Amino acid sequence: MSGTLNKVMLIGHVGEDIKMHYFEGGGCLGRFPLATDETYTNKQTKQKISNTEWHSIVLRNKAAEICEKYLAKGDKVYIEGRIKTRKWQDDSGNDRYSTEIQATDFTFLTAKKGPENNEQQNTPKTDPEHGPTDNDDLPF
Repeated sequence: MSGTLNKVMLIGHVGEDIKMHYFEGGGCLGRFPLATDETYTNKQTKQKISNTEWHSIVLRNKAAEICEKYLAKGDKVYIEGRIKTRKWQDDSGNDRYSTEIQATDFTFLTAKKGPENNEQQNTPKTDPEHGPTDNDDLPF
């Protein structure tokens, strides 16, 4: 097989509200940390061990705007994307590296409460290229 694959699938909790960056050409970029947890039992001590791994999520344009609107700290979300490592220099001229997940698809997993009666409302299904898909006007 001569092809390669760079694909990541994560389910985790949003660590902070999405930070948006807007560009002159009209595009935008959103970033947020995502926490995934691993829990296991140490066979020797029978003690439960929990580890949290933090991932830097990057979204672009419409996908970033949708996540900024609907996601908040603590929400559970499914993210699909690819790993990207960036190289940059700090103030001292030292090379630094950042590994990010460039999200290509996502699904909100936390049910949202309505403002008046605390009933659950469905969050919209999303298509990162075209935004929310709302099928309420379908004839069936």
